[in-house]
Amino acid sequence: MKEPCWLLDFASNTFSQTGEDGIIQKALDMLPERNHWCVEFGAWDGQYLSNVRRLVEQEDYSAVMIEADPSKFEDLHRNYGAHPKVRLLNRFVGFTEADSLDVLLRPLDVPTDLDFLSIDIDGNDFHVWQAIREYRPKLVCIEFNPTIPTEVDYVQPADPHVCQGSSLRAMCRLAQEKGYELISVIPFNAFFVDARFFPLYEIPDNRPETLRTDLSHVTWFFSGYDGSVHLAGSQLLPWHRLYLDSRRFQVLPWGLRDYPGNYRRIQRRMLRLLRKYLLWRAGKTDTR
Repeated sequence: MKEPCWLLDFASNTFSQTGEDGIIQKALDMLPERNHWCVEFGAWDGQYLSNVRRLVEQEDYSAVMIEADPSKFEDLHRNYGAHPKVRLLNRFVGFTEADSLDVLLRPLDVPTDLDFLSIDIDGNDFHVWQAIREYRPKLVCIEFNPTIPTEVDYVQPADPHVCQGSSLRAMCRLAQEKGYELISVIPFNAFFVDARFFPLYEIPDNRPETLRTDLSHVTWFFSGYDGSVHLAGSQLLPWHRLYLDSRRFQVLPWGLRDYPGNYRRIQRRMLRLLRKYLLWRAGKTDTR
C-alpha cells in the first residue's frame, strides 16, 4: 500500500494554480481506459488557472468549456473559438431541471462517462454536482471552501446569488452518496474518482482529515473558561484580505470575563440580565 497522500508528490502546474495539472495527469494515467473527454465550468478564458487547458493542448483532449460571464466568455471564445475539439457554452450551470449540466451537455456528443470534470464556480459547487444524474465522469475536481475546518459539514444555501462555498466534509459526503471516493486534496480543490476505480490508487486511508494536509486558510474560534473568545490559525478573510480581530468577537464585557464559579453576586445578576437580553435579541427563549 502507498502512503495516503502519495498523489501530492505529483502536484505541478503547467497552467493550473495549486498543483492540479500534475495530479490530474497522474490520476488519469491510473485509469484502465480513457475516452479523452473533459468538461470545465466556470472556464473563465480557458487559459488562466485552467484545469483542462493542459489536457486540450498537450494530450489532444476534446473539451466542453462553460463560462456564464459574457465578458469572460468573449475571452474564452477568442482563445478557443476556432479549436476543432473544443465546444464553448456561454451558460450558467445550475441545479434545476432547466439549467443542470445534464441539460447543457445533452445536445452535445459528450460521452456520459467522460474522463474528467472540473467544477469551480465559487459557491454552489455542491449543488451543481448533486444535480448531475446522466453524466458520470471518472475523475472529478471540485472546489471547496478552504476556510472551513475539516470536521465541519457545511453546505451553503442552494441560491445562485450566494457565494459562500461548502466544506470538504460535505463534498465527501455527497461524493459517497454518488458512488465516488476521495483520492487527493489540495488547498482549494478535492479530487474524487468513481468508486469502481478507487482500488487502483491503493490509498489505505482516504478520510478527509488524512488527505487534507494544508490548513493554512482555517481560522479556529474557541473560548476560555472565563468566557473570553480567542482566534487561532489564519485569522484572515482570504478573498477580501481583511484580518479578524478577536477583540471584535467578545460576547462578555470585560467585567464578566471570569470563571462563573468565581463570580460575586452582582456579576451573577449581570450575567443573567445579559443572557436574557441576548436571547431576546436573537428571538429565542432560555430553556435551561
